[in-house]
Parts: sequence; structure tokens; C-alpha cells
Amino acid sequence: MSKRSRVILEGTIVAALSMALSFIPLNVGTGFSVSLGMIPLTLYALRRGTVPGIYAGLVWGLLHFLMGQVYFLTVSQVIIEYIFAFAAAGFSGLFSKKLQITLKTNPSNAWRYVVSGTFVGVLARYIFHFIAGFIFWGKYAIWGLSPVTYSLVANGISGLLTGVVTMVILLLILNKNKSLFMPQDN
Repeated sequence: MSKRSRVILEGTIVAALSMALSFIPLNVGTGFSVSLGMIPLTLYALRRGTVPGIYAGLVWGLLHFLMGQVYFLTVSQVIIEYIFAFAAAGFSGLFSKKLQITLKTNPSNAWRYVVSGTFVGVLARYIFHFIAGFIFWGKYAIWGLSPVTYSLVANGISGLLTGVVTMVILLLILNKNKSLFMPQDN
């Protein structure tokens, strides 16, 4: 099997794992949730890079359609929340090369790139959720909040919770098995 085929297959498996983890309910309060699927997706993007990360995120977003997990208001809302947002999570891979170089030269500093990659991937994803939130979901705002404030609070807290959980788990994985962040293409 070629390296490219392995990367695509690995990304598809990661997307399926991310989707499976999405079925674990981790709701916090009213409307806030932790997206456990970000853990394998971020690890994969840090392992393989931005383009494979975006691909895996896109597949993860598309799997929501196959699994009947799409909240549909309009076509543009669905595109923003399930195509753009999930694909954007792959931007964690922007730190892939720096992480891998650091793992070879100074492994004790690798945590910086795991934290940075997690932050960028979660931020990129939740920016799209925020946009969809105030444009499409704002009319459902609770607590008397404006659509922008409501989306910022709801998506901001969900993004923050997801980012913290993803970061903690990935740092634990990094501490236990750094090789998971390195591609094995032999």
C-alpha cells in the first residue's frame, strides 16, 4: 500500500473514531457540550499535517449526515456547521512539522506544539460554529441574550471545554507514548 493510501485510510479511520466518540454524551449545563471527537482528529492532524487533518475533519463532518446527526435549518447553515467547521478542525496540523522536529531534537518541549495545535484546531472549528450560531440559531437565544452574545457564550464555552479536555488527553498521551505523534510509514 502506498504512503498516500495509508494516510487516507488512517484519516478515514480517525474520522470514524471521532464520529463514534461523538455519541458519548458529555453535555454540561444547558447547551454546552464537550466534543470528544476532537481528540483523535487533533492527534491525527498533529501526526500527519494540515491537509490530511482537514480531510479527516471533512469526512467526520460528512459522517454526521450518514448517521442522521445533522441539525438542519438551512443549506448554508449545514454547510457552515458540518462541512466548514469540522474540516477547519484539521488546522491543528499547522504545528505538525514543528512538533515532529521537536520530538526528535528536544522532546521535553513538544507539549508546546500539542497545546498550540489543539488551540488552533478548536478555535478554527468553533469560529464556524459561532458564525452559524448567531446567523441561524440566534433566534433561539435564551436568557434574553442577543444572537451574537448567545452564540459567543454557547459556542465559546463548548469550545473552551472541548479544548481543555482535548489538550489534557493529548498531553497525557504525549507523556505516555510520543511515537503516536510521529508518522510510521515504513
